Amino acid sequence: MIKVVTDSTCYLPEDVLRRHDIRVVPLNVHFGQHTYREGVDLTPEQFYHLLATSPVLPTTSQPSPGEFRQVFAELSSAGYQILCLVISSRLSGTYQSAVEAQQMLSGVPIVVFDSFSVAAGLALMVLTAAEMAAAGYPMKVILERLERLRHDVRLYFIVDTLEYLQKGGRIGKAAALVGSLLQIKPILAIQDGIVQPLDRARSKPKALERLLEHFEAGLEPRQALQCILVHAQAFNEAQQLAAELQRRFHCRRILTTEVGAVVGTHVGPGVVGAALAPIEDR
Repeated sequence: MIKVVTDSTCYLPEDVLRRHDIRVVPLNVHFGQHTYREGVDLTPEQFYHLLATSPVLPTTSQPSPGEFRQVFAELSSAGYQILCLVISSRLSGTYQSAVEAQQMLSGVPIVVFDSFSVAAGLALMVLTAAEMAAAGYPMKVILERLERLRHDVRLYFIVDTLEYLQKGGRIGKAAALVGSLLQIKPILAIQDGIVQPLDRARSKPKALERLLEHFEAGLEPRQALQCILVHAQAFNEAQQLAAELQRRFHCRRILTTEVGAVVGTHVGPGVVGAALAPIEDR
């Protein structure tokens, strides 16, 4: 049987992780000399309080290969094959840590999959893989589905400011927008594994409408979709977005979750967005 492992930037709700027995390896956030494991030592609420009150901006780091190795060894000793899906290798060194852990355990059936995504996009892939594994699909079939998902997932999000992405060095091609945005709300996407500019609007409500229009432009209205919404201290806006997505699309699955410390470090509070992808009837 296959067990799915991921990292803490997938942000699936705790009950979903437990239901599918998905193992999570945490990334780290650092406030000065203090280091916290995301989702273990620091909740989203605690993080955003620290972000608002700390005299120093946080930084982030990937898990060590040893942390992945410990999880891999435990699962393999129980007789499982392991499928590890992680944040884009173009945003974090987490993929490399997982690959190094895989190499430490020669002969153990481990596949490390680069999602080329993060947060809601990664979560869609993790949940799909876990459901297919529980249904008894072989690794080859699950990987073929994940390859299609990696191509099909649309992850769009609105940030209140580009300040955090710029300071964290994860701004990608959205750097072209810096300096030209006064009260404009940037709409960004994760494409080819990095942050890309998608659009802009003069207010949050207008930005949400433009985000929905971009989804409509790339998806069939009657197509069965799965959707995961993410926000950072913007629950009401996420709920508004969820209602509009359900009204405009055939969302067979829809979840809402809050991004934690690692992604929050790079996007700041006020973020709202969603990842959508087709559902394939298996």
